[in-house]
Amino acid sequence: MAETMTKPALMNKEEFRYALEQAIEGNAVAKAPFTTMWANGELKKEHFAAWVEQHYAYVGPFAEYLAYIYANCPHEDARDFLLQNMWEEELGGDRHTDLLIRFGEACGTTRERVESMDHLLPETIGLQSWCYRMAFKENFLFATAALVVGLESQVPAIYRRQTPVLREKYGFTDEEVEFFDLHIVSDEIHGERGYQIVLEYARTPEDQQRCIEIVKEATKMRRMYIAAISREFCLE
Repeated sequence: MAETMTKPALMNKEEFRYALEQAIEGNAVAKAPFTTMWANGELKKEHFAAWVEQHYAYVGPFAEYLAYIYANCPHEDARDFLLQNMWEEELGGDRHTDLLIRFGEACGTTRERVESMDHLLPETIGLQSWCYRMAFKENFLFATAALVVGLESQVPAIYRRQTPVLREKYGFTDEEVEFFDLHIVSDEIHGERGYQIVLEYARTPEDQQRCIEIVKEATKMRRMYIAAISREFCLE
C-alpha cells in the first residue's frame, strides 16, 4: 500500500516567523566573506567603488519592483506600506540612489560610470532580473516575501557591520556614508513591516511553505551576487 504524504500544518505566526528567519540565516549576507573583509578593514576604496557600480544595478530599480507589487496587491494596508516605501526611495529627501552614488564618488568612481551599468557581472544581472521577475510575475504575497523579507530585511545587519569602519579606518564623512546610516534605520522598519504583511496574508500551509522557499531563494540570489563581487574584485 502506497504511503500517503502528510500535508504540512498551518503554523501560528510565531512559528512561521521563526521559519522565515531561519530561511535567511543559512545564507545571510551579513556573514559573507566580503562583508567580513569590509568590516575588518581589509578592503580598499577601489573595492568599495566596484561594489557601488554593481549595487546600483540591484537597488536602483527598487521602487520599480515595489510598483509592480503595488499594482498586483488587493489589500489596502499592504498597498499603503508599498507606496510609503516607494516614496522614501524616490522622494523622501535625497533619493537613496543619489546617496549611494555620493559614496561611490568618494571612493573614486563617477556618477556616469555607475549609472551607465556597463560593467555588470552576470550575477548582478541575474539578481536584478530575478527581482523584476518576482515583482512582476509573482502574487503580491510571495513578491513581498522575496524582496522585502528575503532581501531588504537583511540590510541593517549587513550595514551595522560595514559602516563603523568606513569612518574609523577610511575617514569617510557622515555625508559620504549617509546611504548606510539611512538604510540601517529605514530598512529595519521596512523589513519588519514586510514580515507583518507576510505573516498576515499567508493563510494556508501551502502559502506559508511557498513564502519560506522563496525567502531561501532570495538569500541564495543575494549571496551569489556578493560572492561574485568578492571573487571578481577582491581575490588576488
